Amino acid sequence: MDRRGFLATSSGAALSLLGAPDPEAIARRVDNPQPGAVRVGHGEVRAIHQMVTTLGDLAAEYGGGHAKHLATRYLTANVGPWLHGRYTEETGRALFAATSQLSHLIGWMAQDLGDDPAHQGEARRYYASAYRLADEAGEPELAATALRGMTVQSIGMGPRYRAEGLALAERCMDYARELSDPRAIAYYQSTHAEAAALDGNHRLAVKSLKSSQAHIERTANAPAGESWAGHFSIGRWAHAAGMILARMGDTAGARTQLREAMEIHGLDRRRSRATVLGNLGEIHFQEGDLDGALATWEEFLDCAEGVQSVKVRAAAEDMRVRLARYQALPAARELSQRAATLLADPA
Repeated sequence: MDRRGFLATSSGAALSLLGAPDPEAIARRVDNPQPGAVRVGHGEVRAIHQMVTTLGDLAAEYGGGHAKHLATRYLTANVGPWLHGRYTEETGRALFAATSQLSHLIGWMAQDLGDDPAHQGEARRYYASAYRLADEAGEPELAATALRGMTVQSIGMGPRYRAEGLALAERCMDYARELSDPRAIAYYQSTHAEAAALDGNHRLAVKSLKSSQAHIERTANAPAGESWAGHFSIGRWAHAAGMILARMGDTAGARTQLREAMEIHGLDRRRSRATVLGNLGEIHFQEGDLDGALATWEEFLDCAEGVQSVKVRAAAEDMRVRLARYQALPAARELSQRAATLLADPA
């Protein structure tokens, strides 16, 4: 990513981009609807939830590039007029909350689609919009989820943005403290741990990760919720924990967690499995286990076919670079060629 080009939507601008939520926004629209405003009820709110679920499932399976245009079109053509419609305060809060989820989904899709400044800047703006809508609707979990999206972006920018990442993670935890769902709390605490690890504060990272583990273990047999955080399973926690441990230099612990994510807890999404396999292959390689890395990367490429995700493409590029010195080995040469084909796909 062109880091200088991203400065306009990152660094110190991240928190200011959130702006000040308008707690009277819903009441003001209820009291003063625009002339000719469309009547909005619970049916429209349910429609947004259904669309978020449908498009979110597609994106989780095949990456953010597959359905972003559909989600954006739905937001502008359908949901936009509803936000300016005629509704009760109760419906307005539900409408704002549902729109926050849709805005967050589009932000995630843009973030997953490309690591260039345009896509990442677009993602950040949608996350900021999701945050404001959630806060105005009085939904702390949705507000925390939007802040988490921005946190993950900052973490992805690397050490230069470690202060921003930790500040956003702490802002996210301010909202998480209002929640009672242990699955959601575990979700945000794991992100806080990752931001602390990037910042070099391993003591805080370990503390947050242990607390996150305690919360997620309380949900091992509980069904997933409907919210974004409600889908944070123990398998996804294991993946997050593995990456945090890897960032702190504990490759053995990271390998154990990633294996558990794949083999014990299971991951039901193609994109998720490809991402974990890419990370796991990298860890095998770092530990000097070339055979393990080659076998894992072969699984990764099998799973990555058809997935449009910047994370998957980054893993393929990372694999190619690491295998460049082993081109005398037929297995390494074949994997490099398959990765080149994957990366050449404009999708």
